[in-house]
Amino acid sequence: MTPREPRARRRTLLSGTARLAAAGAYGLAYADGGIPTDAFEPPQPGPDADLTLIAHRGFAGENPENTVAAVEAAAGRDVPEDRRADLVEVDVVPTADGDVVVFHDDRLAGRAGGALGLTDAEGVVWETGTPTVTDAEVLGSGETVPLLQEVLEALPVEVGVNVELKNPGRADLRPGEKLSAEELAERTAVWRPFVDRVVEVLDGHDNAVLLSSFCEAALAASRETSSYPVAPILSESIADGLAIAREHDAEAIHPAIDLVRGTPFAGAGSAGVDLVETARAEGRDVNVWTVETWYEARWLAAVGVDGIIADYAGLLERWP
Repeated sequence: MTPREPRARRRTLLSGTARLAAAGAYGLAYADGGIPTDAFEPPQPGPDADLTLIAHRGFAGENPENTVAAVEAAAGRDVPEDRRADLVEVDVVPTADGDVVVFHDDRLAGRAGGALGLTDAEGVVWETGTPTVTDAEVLGSGETVPLLQEVLEALPVEVGVNVELKNPGRADLRPGEKLSAEELAERTAVWRPFVDRVVEVLDGHDNAVLLSSFCEAALAASRETSSYPVAPILSESIADGLAIAREHDAEAIHPAIDLVRGTPFAGAGSAGVDLVETARAEGRDVNVWTVETWYEARWLAAVGVDGIIADYAGLLERWP
């Protein structure tokens, strides 16, 4: 095995260039559920394989998630090229004061049913004032919860940002569902003020932007207020996810890894639907979450995905 040449950088976000050939080009034989019979040996990536590396919460497996330090570690100018993210993925929610902060959970401390304190503060984020939220220390790291503005200021202009619209400030979300026209209109109105604030912050910077969400109404509000690319996040219903992508002309889809047919990781929910093939036919990129090993990354490249939303930086280093 010879050392791999430095990975070519993606020149544009969601470029729509020719992708890796379908898994059939590797001669994979599929068993029931779309799982290859030779599943234990990942195929070599083809010569055109160029996965977009998206740092999940700033590579949350090795950095304090959703912090300025994580962004700098994932995409700073001193980071080696083959470990540097093409995009950094962050989650956003509002504070009680209406500011946009980078944070994943509803509560400042309460992950794993309260067994793990994500920060040293208490309270629901959108019911808590900005000073308390932004003073909260994340995972005992010395880093605090940042404003979206602070994250963008730390991000080099050539690195994109995938902003996941996590919550507009209410508990009764409908993630993953294709809503009726009436429900969509009502919930889009709820999301719109928050999305407007997010877009206002993003508009002050020149980084490439991709907006994603589990919630259809968040994408609908994004379409109303901006021209940024959007992507539904799929976790259970492939049918609903594809319907949402079509309804809002999404540039990408973000499926969970077990929804991607043709890999050893595919679950029962992937049977009968080839998301990669369908997305390619409809002109959409496929960015898969959450990828944790080089082995997973190699398999996903083999079936033709466009990007991986990864917890660790070095997942492309072991490619030949």
